[in-house]
Amino acid sequence: MQISKQDYARRRKALMNQMEPNSIAILPAAPVYIRNRDVEHNYRQDSDFQYLTGFPEPEAVAVLVPGREHGDYVLFCREKDKERELWDGYRAGQDGAVSEYGASDAFPIADIDDILPGLIEGRTRVYYAMGANPEFDRRLTNWINLIRSKARLGAQPPSEFVALDHLLHDMRLYKSAGELKVMQRAADISCEAHTRAMQLCRPGMYEYQLEAELQHTFMRHGSRSPAYASIVAAGRNACILHYTENTAQIRDGDLILIDAGCELDCYASDITRTFPANGRFSPEQRAIYDIVLAAQYASFAVIGPDRSWNESHDASVRVITAGLVELGLLKGEVEELIANEAYRRFYMHRVGHWLGMDVHDVGEYRVGGVWRALEPGMVMTVEPGIYIAPDDDTVPRKWRGIGVRIEDDVVVTKTGCEVLTNKVVKDPDEIEALMAAARHPEAEPA
Repeated sequence: MQISKQDYARRRKALMNQMEPNSIAILPAAPVYIRNRDVEHNYRQDSDFQYLTGFPEPEAVAVLVPGREHGDYVLFCREKDKERELWDGYRAGQDGAVSEYGASDAFPIADIDDILPGLIEGRTRVYYAMGANPEFDRRLTNWINLIRSKARLGAQPPSEFVALDHLLHDMRLYKSAGELKVMQRAADISCEAHTRAMQLCRPGMYEYQLEAELQHTFMRHGSRSPAYASIVAAGRNACILHYTENTAQIRDGDLILIDAGCELDCYASDITRTFPANGRFSPEQRAIYDIVLAAQYASFAVIGPDRSWNESHDASVRVITAGLVELGLLKGEVEELIANEAYRRFYMHRVGHWLGMDVHDVGEYRVGGVWRALEPGMVMTVEPGIYIAPDDDTVPRKWRGIGVRIEDDVVVTKTGCEVLTNKVVKDPDEIEALMAAARHPEAEPA
């Protein structure tokens, strides 16, 4: 499922075509983070570095030098070391950086102080994401100061730093066919995980047991980790937007809100489903659920080329506000309630976000002060929700503690949009049927 070497080369070329003449771009790999004492977190490459190189190792720096005589892509990385590889695993080394990852030239990372200042010297502009890696910021500043100290000897330090993010993050917003293939596979794995959770859920289980089923499915299909901390929220916990404790026992009558998605080849999926622990929605749960589902479909209807980013949110707000008025949870005229943002008591987040290598992916939502127009290849989530706090004594008790969110991943197409995550059910009748079949398989038709 991995992105091809040719795709990475095309990305580097596209970025360099946007760079000013006589410039250089510098990207450090993600550092290794300590979990506790001498135990490291599982390594995950920096998304920008990964996007341009596909190189999975730490202690590396990618340098793009358009017009360089000996090749425009230079990679500094660890040397081959049989003893360290015995302890820590395979290293590509300089030969592998060239043959496996397409570098024009590769040098030991230990030699960067001697070589990189020479690549920077004479370049008028440096493209770099200042602030993202403070330790590397300091090293880069030292190299620039070294060049400046030699100005009287004829050295030419760069005169301008430019945020690399501006160019690179706009590129990342548009997904290629190869990227969409990986994202579809990640979505399919996550759909299977959510389906498994629905089928196995029983009152009396613990939230973490459902989380274990999600993780089981992710890893069984080749995903090494979730794209973010999985949310498995039973009952009133569903009203906590970023609940990740996942330690409560599931009670009969609870709704279960699961917000979880796997990461595959550094690409995220992001799905939320809400379902009844005992397999049957109560009338109140069903009423709230139906509003949220209708809001999501209304959002889908306004996603397409040249439509505003914000239209899908506005569509969800209108449906949710009208639905809450119909249930008596909001009182007043729908237009006035929307204008006053009265709905935010129950729907306090936006309807979605960009999705890609980061679960909250890069890309501007406004351009020139106005909401961005959607274009084919953009991928976004659509996740309306209603959350009624368990201690909200302004509403009848029967509604309190109900939290519902429904989230899918959507790619903008030439004619509208395509939902990548349709393989897990969300129609309430289909959810109940799926859960009933899992509890009583003998009732399934032959």
